Amino acid sequence: MPAITAENPLVLPRVTAPADTRPRRVLHVATAPSGFEGEGFPVRRAFAGIDYRYLDPFIMMDQMGEVDYEAGEPKGTPWHPHRGFETVTYIIDGTFVHRDSHGGGGTIADGDTQWMTAGSGLLHIETPPEELVVSGGLFHGLQLWVNLPARDKMTDPRYQDIRGGSVRLLASGDGGALLRVIAGELDGHQGPGVTHTPITMIHASVSPGAEITLPWRPDFNALAYGLAGQGSAGAERRPFGMGQSVVFGDGGALTVRAAEEQDSRSANFEVVLLGGLPIREPMAHYGPFVMNSHAELVQAFDDFKAGRLGAIPADAN
Repeated sequence: MPAITAENPLVLPRVTAPADTRPRRVLHVATAPSGFEGEGFPVRRAFAGIDYRYLDPFIMMDQMGEVDYEAGEPKGTPWHPHRGFETVTYIIDGTFVHRDSHGGGGTIADGDTQWMTAGSGLLHIETPPEELVVSGGLFHGLQLWVNLPARDKMTDPRYQDIRGGSVRLLASGDGGALLRVIAGELDGHQGPGVTHTPITMIHASVSPGAEITLPWRPDFNALAYGLAGQGSAGAERRPFGMGQSVVFGDGGALTVRAAEEQDSRSANFEVVLLGGLPIREPMAHYGPFVMNSHAELVQAFDDFKAGRLGAIPADAN
């Protein structure tokens, strides 16, 4: 981990926050509980127990794996519906195949991202490819749910296939960290993901002992999640590591530092940084539907049962 990297981060554009920028303090550190999703692949529920006012516009995030499957073990999800939000699936190691009832889909692997705007509704499925099922192998990724404002809840579904090679690569000021901008913007550098809801999503690899202090939009919230290794957050150096989420307070810059010693599973401290413009609308969430009211949830279920969210393609049966 991870698949997309740079041989020499020092040749990349460098990003650091101005010294006079007000830093964001750490408000909370939460440890993700473990569970299972779909047909039984292991996940960590990254945002479990965090007050939604600190997450908005993000709804949930699962760390899928890291798991080294034996032959015949890889699992995915069955066909299921969504309406009212976007799913972002980022594959760090391994391969996933996506298909939906709106014609979107493809294979993503090793640093690729699939961005699905469910909008007015569709059915989709995510499965490991046959060759991974046969051989087994490493699988590790993230799935993030991003809310849509009321005006976009019923927008047409859209699928974005973001190849790892298109991710914007940057470095921290001293070159001690590699930054992958998947979506949104960091210090004027734009990532490839096109979003309805303004967000920033970054995967940072921070070398042992290195520290990053990045400029952050003051009107965005700010979250960090440890994918592997250990370190600290904020100028106060609040400890966190793999499987833990950090909630930052207000300000114009955030800081993450890698511990001097990392565990044997990861050479660096691997962290996902998220920020978004809060929607601040009522949210009604049940299962695969995220709407603004209970009545809209009922309508989503009725539309699904009536087949109005699409049909499973005939060649998938």
